[in-house]
Amino acid sequence: MVLSILCIIAGLALLVWGADRFVEGAASVARNLGVSPLVVGMLIVGFGTSAPEMLVSGIAAWNGNTGLSIGNAVGSNITNVALILGLSALITPLDVHSKVLRRELPILLASMLIALALLADGTLGRLDGALLLAGFALLVGWTLVIALRERNGSDPLAAEFAMELPAARMSTGRAVAWAVVGLILLLLGSRMLVWGAVQIAQALGMSDLVIGLTIVAIGTSLPELAASMAAVLKKEHDIAIGNVVGSNTFNTLVVMGLPGLIDPGPFEPALLSRDFPTMIGLTVALFVMAYGFGGQGRINRFEAAILLSAFVGYQVWLFH
Repeated sequence: MVLSILCIIAGLALLVWGADRFVEGAASVARNLGVSPLVVGMLIVGFGTSAPEMLVSGIAAWNGNTGLSIGNAVGSNITNVALILGLSALITPLDVHSKVLRRELPILLASMLIALALLADGTLGRLDGALLLAGFALLVGWTLVIALRERNGSDPLAAEFAMELPAARMSTGRAVAWAVVGLILLLLGSRMLVWGAVQIAQALGMSDLVIGLTIVAIGTSLPELAASMAAVLKKEHDIAIGNVVGSNTFNTLVVMGLPGLIDPGPFEPALLSRDFPTMIGLTVALFVMAYGFGGQGRINRFEAAILLSAFVGYQVWLFH
């Protein structure tokens, strides 16, 4: 048990540091090649902070722990909204100015409803996984179209990314090296985390799904927590929310799609009766708070407290 806990701690540390190195290297390469700040922020940074979930999910499915894979995807989405945005808005109420985000929020909700429809038969099959990944490919193309339309920097999110990602000071060769190092660390950290989590689940008699929804989901969400907290302290509210929206969309389409291709099969019924409704309910709450019907969207401290309370209540529900 002690070795398993140490593996989880070491794996999480490698995931956080590896994601940071990967994002810095990949973003510098993209900036050196003249890619716009909006594309760098929405695709590269978004992919980097979601890489831990993707790698953990893929490795767990490869090892036959599909419940952990799916639980990681759903649990990370719940953690991102309820815990990360809850903590962020508790520190500083979050204003939502970006029209890009207001377009992405409905896409996120639609992605979750499509995933729910595909999984309604109680099985995550290869066709389901392929459709989810195809949806992500379409979303990437849509994001690139948005970036071209917003290349003049008129959108607040584009302006915030431009400030957050200044002209690269790192040479392309060094940036590529850091991106490769970061990816290696992510792979190593994922292997350690999955092994430790599975050992603890077996020792405690817990299902892979619950371990994925709790320990693994919270752990793999640490890069999003760090990114959102840093953005809040810099008063870059659109980036803080954008990190969560982008990560959750990635989790729903890619992290949940991978197990379907690698190790298709049935999953625990509780996923549909307990976890999916919680995830979708929190996403609807975020939509209502951030969209600002007829005005500017804003997540205030009272709403932040509601999100945090929902997260605590959900964790209690899982363990009881």
